Amino acid sequence: MQRETDVVVIGAGPVGENVADRARAAGLEVVVVEHELVGGECSYWACVPSKTLLRSAAALRAARRVPGAAEAATGELDVDAVLRRRDDWVSNWNDQGAVDWLDSVGIELERGHGRLDGTRRVVVERADGDTLTLVARHAVVLSTGSDPVIPPIDGLALSRPWASREATSVTTPPRRLAVIGGGAVALEMATVFAGFGTEVTVLARHALLGGMEPFAGEAVADGLRGLGASVRLGVEVVRVERTPTDEVRLELDDGETLVADEVLVATGRRPRTDGLGLETVDLAPGDWLDVDDSLLVRASTNDEAPWLYAVGDINHRALLTHQGKYQARAAGDLIGARATGRPLELAPWGAHTATADHSAVPEIVFAEPECAAVGLTAESARREGRAVRVADVDFGSVSGAGIHADRFAGRARLVVDGGLGTVIGATFVGPDVSELVHAATIAIVGEVPVDRLWHAVPAFPTMSEVWLRLLEALGRPGAAEGAAAGEQPDSPSTGTTDDDDEEPAA
Repeated sequence: MQRETDVVVIGAGPVGENVADRARAAGLEVVVVEHELVGGECSYWACVPSKTLLRSAAALRAARRVPGAAEAATGELDVDAVLRRRDDWVSNWNDQGAVDWLDSVGIELERGHGRLDGTRRVVVERADGDTLTLVARHAVVLSTGSDPVIPPIDGLALSRPWASREATSVTTPPRRLAVIGGGAVALEMATVFAGFGTEVTVLARHALLGGMEPFAGEAVADGLRGLGASVRLGVEVVRVERTPTDEVRLELDDGETLVADEVLVATGRRPRTDGLGLETVDLAPGDWLDVDDSLLVRASTNDEAPWLYAVGDINHRALLTHQGKYQARAAGDLIGARATGRPLELAPWGAHTATADHSAVPEIVFAEPECAAVGLTAESARREGRAVRVADVDFGSVSGAGIHADRFAGRARLVVDGGLGTVIGATFVGPDVSELVHAATIAIVGEVPVDRLWHAVPAFPTMSEVWLRLLEALGRPGAAEGAAAGEQPDSPSTGTTDDDDEEPAA
């Protein structure tokens, strides 16, 4: 059977839902193809369940940091209640609510595996064995996401390792868990299970959170150790075996052996492009898809009449749900504009481009403690050849942080382009700092001069007052020389420039 429609979206995760929604809002007929649950990885096996699993133990730790609440919080974490709450948030892995939403906005759902079959053609293989060919009048959007990578460690694939799905859908936490990896998924799951009382060992070849400022990974290593976990850096797993007693034995390159009940692997992702029919449009199956800022796939079949787009993880620009949804809104609006003859806004920061992917991607790791960052690190900015100014502040200088929790431990950093005078990076590390990152994102996207930020007054006593301390560390415009160096007697913050050729002190 074959029929036409305006737009076909392969993949109904949050990214696919958003691009379909924007195209539908433009008045186009849209069909979404999905072979699993509508709502995708984020809704059922990633962002939503992982943050739900993290929240209860984090709330308990937060209460215990505040006298009065600490005396009331005398019980232990109810793990079964945490898991039941997780089940509620993932709708018990039932997608009827998401399907009802598609119906409510007039988006058609085709259940089955979708693959390209040449220009503007998608074949849907349904579960009952039937096939349907959809011919798109205007666009096909690929939004199939990514899968975890299982590294080629001897015996690992045969040892029934956990990936993120197994970890977030756990029904009985193991007594001992080995975690291979030092990125966001590894550390969030290590935090979850340490909060459950599991004996957790993190094994990482390099420093933790390598894409963030070094102090972020160092703080999480200390935080996990404070929860009773073991964090081993600079080690590599060389062999894994599932024993007859159902234990997992991990041999390390330093000659030691670790025994656990389960092993979680979180060492990277690969695109879900196998079996997607890419070869029918001169693209290579298994590869990430190269796109321009309008999310149009760079391919010969797109040269004359643009029709093929790729949004979300599959294009490898920023493997984060919120960034994929941002891309989806731009692509969906662009498809609608092209189809209806409306003007295209393709200049940087235009309505139909994903400009922020290059310089303003916020990322939060909900570990112990939280790490929130956006833009460039000091080191990555220097590698770009920028004249960098850096301000570091200890949250101990912020009254709101001390009121929030006794002995609040955390650190903030601003990275400023010395030539432009604008913020190009920010990092916040500490309990409950995740909400601070959006202000930095706005400053970066808006290219707000640092001198103007002095007039954005943070309310007292909130943790947002860290912005005032950071600006003091950089130096107030027109201030005396001593103050310009950040030498406030009541603030331990410091400011430096690249002229010093060294990192600022904590």
